[in-house]
Amino acid sequence: MSAHAHSEDDHASDGYDFAHPMSVQTLLAVFFALTFLTVVTVAQANFDFGAFEVATVMFIATIKAVLVMAFFMHMIADKPFNAIIFIGSFVFVGLFVIFTLGDSMMTSNSFEPVVEEEAPAVATEMEVKVDGAP
Repeated sequence: MSAHAHSEDDHASDGYDFAHPMSVQTLLAVFFALTFLTVVTVAQANFDFGAFEVATVMFIATIKAVLVMAFFMHMIADKPFNAIIFIGSFVFVGLFVIFTLGDSMMTSNSFEPVVEEEAPAVATEMEVKVDGAP
C-alpha cells in the first residue's frame, strides 16, 4: 500500500475541480455584446471602407474572439501562461494575414490574359423548315 492514499474528497485541493463560476449578468452582457458586434459586422457590409474594409472586419472579429476567449473559455481566471500562449497565437495569425494580404497586393495584372476581340455570338439565327416549308 502506498503512504499517499487519497480519499475521494481529497481532490478539491489540486485546483482542477473549480469551474470558474460567473454571474448570469456577466454572461448575458457578453452575449449581448457578441450579438451587437455580429449586427455591426453585417451592417458593415453595406458600407464601402475601401482599403480599410478588411481591417475593420478583422478588428471586429478580434474583439469578438477576445470576448469568447476571456469569458466563455475562462481565460480570465486561468493561469497567465495560458493567456500569453493564446495571445501569442493571435499575434502570429495576424502576422500571417498581414503578410498574405501584402503579398496579394504586390501581384500585377500582367498575368491576366488580354482579350482583344469580342467573343462570337453563341446563338445564330437558323432557318427552320417545318414539313418542307421555309
